[in-house]
Amino acid sequence: MKRRVLFILKRREDYGQEHHSNEGLTTGLYNSATFVKDMLEKKGVPSKLVVVTDNNDIDREVTLFKATDVIIEGLWVVPEKFDVLKQLHPSVNWIIRIHSNSPFLANEGIAFNWIAQYTTKSKVFVATNANAMNKELKFYVKGRFSMTPEKEENKILDLPNYYPETFERTKKINTKAEYINIGCFGAIRPLKNHMAQAIAAVKFADSVGKKLRFHINTGRIEQNGQAVYNNLKSFFNNLNEKGHELVEHPWMLREEFLQLCRQMDIGMQVSFSETFNIVAADLISQGVPVISTNEIPWMSKMFVAPSTNTDQIAKILKRTYNQSSINVYLNKTKLLSYVKRSKDVWLKFFK
Repeated sequence: MKRRVLFILKRREDYGQEHHSNEGLTTGLYNSATFVKDMLEKKGVPSKLVVVTDNNDIDREVTLFKATDVIIEGLWVVPEKFDVLKQLHPSVNWIIRIHSNSPFLANEGIAFNWIAQYTTKSKVFVATNANAMNKELKFYVKGRFSMTPEKEENKILDLPNYYPETFERTKKINTKAEYINIGCFGAIRPLKNHMAQAIAAVKFADSVGKKLRFHINTGRIEQNGQAVYNNLKSFFNNLNEKGHELVEHPWMLREEFLQLCRQMDIGMQVSFSETFNIVAADLISQGVPVISTNEIPWMSKMFVAPSTNTDQIAKILKRTYNQSSINVYLNKTKLLSYVKRSKDVWLKFFK
């Protein structure tokens, strides 16, 4: 029987309509699933993505699509629901795909309890998109929770992110411009490390004699991120006399966001915890250099910085400013290598 892969996301009611496309959420989770779904379809694996209201919609969507494999994106289906779903669809494989490493996952109060319960159920699996988390969960379940016919090591799967292999020409930084535009995009939450990046960006701008425009998204403030946002505003308000600015952008549909990325001189994603980081990939896809930490697995080591050392972050920003084309080339090369491996993993799993 040919595999038919159904990706299911839960609609976030705390987002306004501006955060939705006609099909679903314009979030990293939605984009991540869409990229994989589109790639599988192009390779001849029937695939579909749906966004549902809650657990009770799953049975209907699985029946309509005649799915053989269902990927639940994120932790939102209560473990007990699979006991019901398995009776209704006994031949289906159920995969809960996690998009976070343990520091981020620790903010989800139910995470490790639910993961433990998932692994006790036959034909229910947990997938990660990052090597470190994969190893940690295999350690977690080994000899503890698996009471199913599947081998323990096979209960935790590796299903990494895929990213479309289309890229714009490298954008040149106008070194004669009065302003330097730096994009630090994504949801505002403590682990995204906006504050240290803002301080480093100001230090860098001062060192090259530029006024800074520090661009952020303000459509999603999560996990006690309001304090971070308040401090960012205060920080830049008190730097007005130097001409540095905080520029706020609403949450956008993907095509609009890519256009915004293209307007940046440099992107920053110097976060405390990452597994892939679609925002960084978006910046590189638009020919814009980006710096980060070692948390992003495909990032060139030449352009990573420690997350809390603002002097070092500013130093890497200056390196990027002077070698922007090298930044884009190296990061694009490493991203494409990551994507090729990811594609191979997915196709091997479903073919």
